[in-house]
Amino acid sequence: MLDTRYEAPKPKVIAGAKGDWELVIGMEIHAQVASNAKLFSGASTQVGAEPNSNVAFVDAAMPGMLPVINEFCVEQAVRSGLGLKAQINLTSAFDRKNYFYPDLPQGYQISQLYHPIVGEGEVLVELAPGVARLVRIERIHLEQDAGKSIHDMDPTMSFVDFNRTGVALMEIVSRPDLRGPEEAAAYVAKLRQILRYLGTCDGNMQNGNLRADVNVSVCRPGDYERYQATQDFGHLGTRCEIKNMNSLRFIQAAIEYEARRQIAILEDGGKVDQETRLYDPDKGETRSMRSKEEAHDYRYFPCPDLLPLEIEQEWVDDIAARMPELPDAKKARFMADFGLTDYDANVLTAEVDNAAFFEEVAKGRDGKQAANWIINELFGRLNKEGLGIADSPLSAAQIGGVLDLIASGEITSKMAKELFEILWTEGGNPAEVAAKHGMKQVTDTGEIERALDALIAANPDQVEKAKVNSKLAGWFTGQVLKATGGKANPAVVNQMVAQKLGL
Repeated sequence: MLDTRYEAPKPKVIAGAKGDWELVIGMEIHAQVASNAKLFSGASTQVGAEPNSNVAFVDAAMPGMLPVINEFCVEQAVRSGLGLKAQINLTSAFDRKNYFYPDLPQGYQISQLYHPIVGEGEVLVELAPGVARLVRIERIHLEQDAGKSIHDMDPTMSFVDFNRTGVALMEIVSRPDLRGPEEAAAYVAKLRQILRYLGTCDGNMQNGNLRADVNVSVCRPGDYERYQATQDFGHLGTRCEIKNMNSLRFIQAAIEYEARRQIAILEDGGKVDQETRLYDPDKGETRSMRSKEEAHDYRYFPCPDLLPLEIEQEWVDDIAARMPELPDAKKARFMADFGLTDYDANVLTAEVDNAAFFEEVAKGRDGKQAANWIINELFGRLNKEGLGIADSPLSAAQIGGVLDLIASGEITSKMAKELFEILWTEGGNPAEVAAKHGMKQVTDTGEIERALDALIAANPDQVEKAKVNSKLAGWFTGQVLKATGGKANPAVVNQMVAQKLGL
């Protein structure tokens, strides 16, 4: 059930030549399990190794080799299920999915069709403050990845790299609850964020460690509500699957194109064929890959080499007890404990490392000020330099040291920005660097008074104007700050100006 704090977004409506249409989207996310060994062998999962160097006998389908389940991969799947508020099935089983392709040495993939390890769950995808889509998870099952075919190394031959063969994948299948391209991209981003917080998948889409198969169909307004009432998928129209998407931008573009392609076919009196398609980013269009297979096409049957997987509730409870704080909970805590806005809390919790950095800086300090400095100064500079938080030249302790100098009145905000630049390039202790460069705020009232008295004596006309209009007193503050090289404490100067002018 959707949190009462959120309103469900309206479905995206696309105007066709003969009426309006709505999108219906379901997704199958393939997330590579963060593990040093493969699902059924001890071979390494290292990325970038020499081709075919991380291949055990069982991965290569050598005769007589039997798979042995990797317990850590099972734990990672359970942890992911708990993070998605899903049912953990204490008994699950592996099946053989039979198909033939050069990068699949066994001639089948070990997967879970009938009895997955994780059952129904949910993901809350916030699209705007107070607006969110609740996406139901149908299942998560474990399966082994295939190898990689390489077609661009020789004009007449293709090559196969089996390093990826047998790497553990979690396939996370959603219900058809997404209603627009932006929602689909936001869902993938939210799922990626949760998995990264859990440490169960690194979410690297560029390397294919997280990729999506996107199922798209279109229906007339009102048909989706009829599907919800009857659970009859016939109301949703024929779906087409867009395979192996590994870019949020391309996911949106592919859905938009595919929806309009299907609408054009239907309005022309044609019939949408259920098929698997690929997205061509250069042309901005989808193209047919093959007719869409059903489960019976793969001739699934229970894997005879693996017994049913049985786990104990006590083990699941132990994993649950060691779960980290997840993004939604962390965001709510940041807003409550540090008084952050919804936007700032979203930015700071987007990545688990960013959130940890902020907490270290904000501990015992003004949370809003810490957030402003991290988001505007630090993140701004990191983005400019193309760096991540792990590569930051400035540590949380250094940022905290700058904020301490501001809080104590030793430096102004302007000085702090200058200090930030020096620390970025030279490093060092903030207090020591500030002292070395003469960055010390003037709080000596005697020095400020002498500068102000000289200004008042030299500008009697300005004094009279300020007495008539107190807003003009700011001129004196500005001149004192200028005379002291910007080092005078503005609050002290304002107070003294008001006192001297009798305001």
